[in-house]
Amino acid sequence: MSQPVRIVGGGSPTLVDLVAGVRLHTLEDILRWGAHVHAVIVQDEYTHDVVVSPPRADGFLVFDTT
Repeated sequence: MSQPVRIVGGGSPTLVDLVAGVRLHTLEDILRWGAHVHAVIVQDEYTHDVVVSPPRADGFLVFDTT
């Protein structure tokens, strides 16, 4: 079961509103949404962090994936 998007730290109101209206459950969803992937950081053999810039907003989002 996927977890809802949780905002941690600061974020511009535009970025928070943009993410709140989108259902992102898989990396495929993130790519179809139009986000640009900047980095995939391997934490261990099961967990990766995916750093993306969302479409139509400034800032970065980091998705913890398993």
